[in-house]
Amino acid sequence: MTVTEEVQVRRRPALSPSRASDFKQCPLLYRFRAVDRLPETPSLAQVRGTVVHAVLEQLYALPASDRVPAKAHELLQPTWARLSEEAPELAGLFAETSLDDWLASADELIDGYFTLEDPRRLEPEACELLVEAELPSGVLLRGYIDRLDVAPTGEIRVVDYKTGAAPREIGEAKALFQMKFYALVLWRLRGVVPRQLRLMYLADRQSLAYQPDEAELTRFERTLDAIWQAVMRAAKTGDFRPNKSRLCDYCDHKAFCPEFGGTPPEYPGWPEPDPGIETVLDRAD
Repeated sequence: MTVTEEVQVRRRPALSPSRASDFKQCPLLYRFRAVDRLPETPSLAQVRGTVVHAVLEQLYALPASDRVPAKAHELLQPTWARLSEEAPELAGLFAETSLDDWLASADELIDGYFTLEDPRRLEPEACELLVEAELPSGVLLRGYIDRLDVAPTGEIRVVDYKTGAAPREIGEAKALFQMKFYALVLWRLRGVVPRQLRLMYLADRQSLAYQPDEAELTRFERTLDAIWQAVMRAAKTGDFRPNKSRLCDYCDHKAFCPEFGGTPPEYPGWPEPDPGIETVLDRAD
């Protein structure tokens, strides 16, 4: 491998919306996921979200006239089959749950999508779009956008599918944090503030639209700068402190958390190449 090839492979550390949210919620959780990369068992809801996102991505790859509910439902079974072949351990999630019932619940989410919009009338610029931008401070932002719509007149809309129910206050703030992250990256990349950020809650068949402005995104940029500076301070020593909250009930890593009598693994040092990477499960909901 040449030096140039190695530089291309070893991508710079970046901040993603999921990892930024992790650090805000609990610095130790950030360490477990981004630095130690401890394994986590996905929930059936997460896997279902991943499958539904993949179905919708494939739907938009079809000619507009074929983007109908029946076709989307046809895509579900082969999409699940492909995912389960790539990750055979997922079969263990169905020890106490019927696969047929689970697939039926995914079908309901697909039906929920079609109550919110008609994909035959849309031609997105991109689906599952990887975006990356460097802030003036040098912080590198990286993330995946579910769907990017661009009007003939240039207005941008960022669309994110949520396969869970519409959230309460904490969940809504987290979702808007993610969307503002994408809006900031697009503003820095294209020089245009997105006209609309749209969250589509397929389970509840509800849609939430938000319109950011330059002043808000400038403030948000300072927030991300501060988060990354805090990450870098912790990275030097490995001092990622736990932040106990009710969200701990959903954490896979209590056995390693001092708040619950555990001991974290020995700090392995700052990871390479990319502690900001997101998994498809991060992007599912």
